[in-house]
Amino acid sequence: MNLLKRELAPITPEAWAEIDREAQRVLKLHLAARKVVDFKGPFGLELGAVNTGRLKNVDPPFANVSASVRVVQPLVHLWAPFKMSIAELDTVSRGATDIDVDPLIRAAERIAAAEDHAVFHGYDAAAVQGVLKAADHAPLEYHGAKNLPGVIVGAKELLRKAGVGGPYALVLGPSIYDELHSAAEDGFPIRDRVAPMVETIVWAPALTEAAVVSMRGGDYELTVGQDLSIGFTSFDHDTVELYLTESFTFRVLSTNAAVAIRRKG
Repeated sequence: MNLLKRELAPITPEAWAEIDREAQRVLKLHLAARKVVDFKGPFGLELGAVNTGRLKNVDPPFANVSASVRVVQPLVHLWAPFKMSIAELDTVSRGATDIDVDPLIRAAERIAAAEDHAVFHGYDAAAVQGVLKAADHAPLEYHGAKNLPGVIVGAKELLRKAGVGGPYALVLGPSIYDELHSAAEDGFPIRDRVAPMVETIVWAPALTEAAVVSMRGGDYELTVGQDLSIGFTSFDHDTVELYLTESFTFRVLSTNAAVAIRRKG
């Protein structure tokens, strides 16, 4: 038995397979940061912290002796609980392909948003600096979707002047993503003007607005211990309680490899 305790759940192998497939589908869609930052791991639950290679001076234990402690970056553990109907899950073993997985979908969306929010906006309680919170460059403002191509050019120029090469990703929060994909000028979609400017466009539900981020490597490091997994908590006559969990930390190794883009006003 491991800590996920899946073998104790009243769930058939066929239902577990369906749960895992659906979770992977939703997570792949919603996890944006993993598409643009360096990913290390998974290293398993045993990993508790990441070595930074740095020392911090502390009071010495004895006269004429110096002392330092190693500085490490601790991993944070996240859990997103949800409940599912046992009767509904049992139908999978009888061939059902339309089971209600809404509770699982909502949990996957929540934990993906938590990871991405920490990566992009920071998470002080876990000593995580966010990509945009740590950025040296002042945010650029745009007035509307038609103004975005010029702003993206400006963001790339800022990065190049700072010595930060590509490839570049345009990471978009939901509102600006929808705005970009619906806007046109003289009948020509704005997204078609923007697409050639960057190597990839990433939909990021947890991002407030937008950013241009270098994907050259070595600037941002997401380290995962326990990768996103589903575990079992308890059950009663009608429902089984499960949870999605992960452990990770995020380090900003360079503060000049991203430029935030915000709507003016």
